[in-house]
Amino acid sequence: MVPDATLSWTPRHETDVGLTLARVGRGPSDPTFQRTRDGSAWRTTLMPTGAATMRLSRLSHDELRCQAWGPGASEAVATAPQLLGSGDDPTGFEPSHPVLVDAHRRHSGLRIPRTGRVVEALVPAILEQKVITLQAMRSWRELVHRFGSPAPGPTPTPMRVVPTAETWRRISSWEWHRAGVDPQRSRTIVTAMRVADSLERCAELTPTEAQQRLQSIPGIGVWTAAEVAQRAFGDADALSVGDYHLSSYIGHALFGQDFDDAAMVVAMEPWRGHRYRVVRLLEAAGVAGKPRRGARMALVDHRRH
Repeated sequence: MVPDATLSWTPRHETDVGLTLARVGRGPSDPTFQRTRDGSAWRTTLMPTGAATMRLSRLSHDELRCQAWGPGASEAVATAPQLLGSGDDPTGFEPSHPVLVDAHRRHSGLRIPRTGRVVEALVPAILEQKVITLQAMRSWRELVHRFGSPAPGPTPTPMRVVPTAETWRRISSWEWHRAGVDPQRSRTIVTAMRVADSLERCAELTPTEAQQRLQSIPGIGVWTAAEVAQRAFGDADALSVGDYHLSSYIGHALFGQDFDDAAMVVAMEPWRGHRYRVVRLLEAAGVAGKPRRGARMALVDHRRH
């Protein structure tokens, strides 16, 4: 099927499509994001002008391309360079630590993406609050399948477009329960969706102002705001303080010791401005953290309560 809009461009930095977009999707079964064997990434989005399906790929050694389908296609392709990190500025980043030096050398094409779509990053981040990742992914998948819309265009597998803010707001308590989402998280999502237009405008603010606006919503704290900033704003410094595993991971990956959040923040100070970049480089390089000998976060099936 001929795309409704196409954009090709030469990025100003080396760009690895797969690495750059690796954390935009929510797991291998995310109905809004898929990878294909040819190295392309497919993403659905809800732009102000309507739904769009985007196919992002490498056209040649130094050229990237976005093809898009749907009523929001033209608007979507205009955002494609930022989605693949055109606004990511690594100036001032000094890996310094041997582990990071090696990771940066081997994954020099990793950029920090910017989707510009706040609600699309916020809802799954709230779903991930205080539950294991697999549980949150399942809830996200089920809700998007039930309340989203079919993706336009020739998607590699059946894909869906995220629900509108109004649809999220009107989901019944029973449907949240059926998807395994407890009242606290569903209440936070519904509250946020009432001011969705204001939250979308966070993408126009400075990182500090944007996170402050997000955290003004009851139920959205530092961790959730950082998770949104990493994806929607392309914030290379957004450190997920309060994450269940991150402080321990950073402590052992870089310093060989246990860290709590306070110790992690102090230790990451030399990389301020690029602290999320550090996390992504460690993940991309497969650097191991602390061996898991203790208890994992328990899976709580809220559908049984």
